[in-house]
Amino acid sequence: MLSTPPALIAVVGPVEPSLFEAWVHHYRKLGIERFLIAFHFPEHVPHAQQHQLQAACRELGIVPTGTSTGPWHEHTNTQLRDALRHHAGRGWHLLADADEFQQYAAPLPEVIEQAERSGHRVVGGLMLDRVTATGHLTGWRTEDGLDHAYPLGGHLTHRLLHGDPRKIALARHDIPVSSGNHRSPGHRPDPDRLCAVHHFKWRSGVLDDLRRRVQHFSTGTWQEQTPAVRGEAARLLSHVRRHSGSIDIGDPQFAFRRVGLDWTPDGWAAEARDIVTTWRPSAGSARDRGE
Repeated sequence: MLSTPPALIAVVGPVEPSLFEAWVHHYRKLGIERFLIAFHFPEHVPHAQQHQLQAACRELGIVPTGTSTGPWHEHTNTQLRDALRHHAGRGWHLLADADEFQQYAAPLPEVIEQAERSGHRVVGGLMLDRVTATGHLTGWRTEDGLDHAYPLGGHLTHRLLHGDPRKIALARHDIPVSSGNHRSPGHRPDPDRLCAVHHFKWRSGVLDDLRRRVQHFSTGTWQEQTPAVRGEAARLLSHVRRHSGSIDIGDPQFAFRRVGLDWTPDGWAAEARDIVTTWRPSAGSARDRGE
């Protein structure tokens, strides 16, 4: 049995303090003790908002490893993440964005022990996009919780945005991970032991973030490696324009249904396995060419 829990590695942008607090509590419940956090704030984020989030971090007993400001180039997250991984040192690393809440079928020590026993050096996951019961992009109240505010889970990322829904959730310290934690070149996770990555991105304020991303990448203010990220943002914006500012939860291709942070629907494991093993980049996307 693993004696030391994995270090959690995360680059955190200007999320609301309540989401960050819920995120920390979630991973502490999973047994995480060591958080290596790097904050990055683009130019538009007010200093007061930055200080508020940093204060919330310290109140949780976490000292940020670093804070930076400036353009959020596509390579920014990867560079900061890899610096955190180097700082974390040997062992297993848990990789999660601040809007990603991983859910495992077994305790983390057992998950890692099984991976090592079977010769896998990464553990994979599948994104489960969480939305409101109406599809509207609203905020949430801490006292009610995320499951109450965003009770539906489905497959928005790859079936609407044509993005990569796969995630590398855990990786040994010496295993490289690609941009966005979507894959690890040369290493494939066990498709029969995938975690659900509850993705709480579709909240109030996300449309402004996506418009800003499209504008900055289009003008070159933020540097991009491929047009894939910009294209994903544009597809979401186009979708909500067609549906009165909301996500169409009734579209069967998205398969939205009720889920929770401590449970997934019957058949989830088989469904996740099928998606992860058959997913391929859409035509015109260069992000994962060469697989």
